[in-house]
Amino acid sequence: MRHRVAGRKLSRHTQHRKLMFRNMLVSLLQHERIKTTLAKGKELRSWVDKVITLGKQGTLHAKRKAFALLRNHEIVRRLFDEIAPKLKDREGGYTRVYKMGWRQGDGAPLSLIELITFAHVEEKKKSPVRKAKEVLEKVTPKRKGKEEKEEKEKGKEKEKGKGKEKKEKKVKRKEEKGISKEKLKKKPKKEKGK
Repeated sequence: MRHRVAGRKLSRHTQHRKLMFRNMLVSLLQHERIKTTLAKGKELRSWVDKVITLGKQGTLHAKRKAFALLRNHEIVRRLFDEIAPKLKDREGGYTRVYKMGWRQGDGAPLSLIELITFAHVEEKKKSPVRKAKEVLEKVTPKRKGKEEKEEKEKGKEKEKGKGKEKKEKKVKRKEEKGISKEKLKKKPKKEKGK
């Protein structure tokens, strides 16, 4: 019998379970909400409460204890500077767990666990006129300004000028080759001596 035995084993060895919850804890502190199974989410609550309590203490010893668990300087800094001050007046219960139905593959109950400080980013509603303008900007080709057209024309003129110079050089080379061949043909062949 397992009377008065706290915690869930989750079909994992002790070390695996601890590492899994450590990773989930870091993800929760980083993103402020994560999606997981219901049993893992409920078990994660106690881990989060302990770490946030360390964050509220704010001492060097508490920071070292938190780093020993989290193993991430950025997350420890965020815990002590951003998350814990928001929860200083609260005695516990720093998370909330939402049930989200069942997983498609194996039917496991899913949950969303989030910090109570998590605030949704609300997007401003766009008026139909703004939406229509954005759609039109994406669909219609952009018209080019006068400056861009002038730059293209100048570029074309330069290319044409360079092309003419190259043609003239080729013609000169051919003429020179033609002259040298004619000279060779005109030279009388030496008669062999008797």
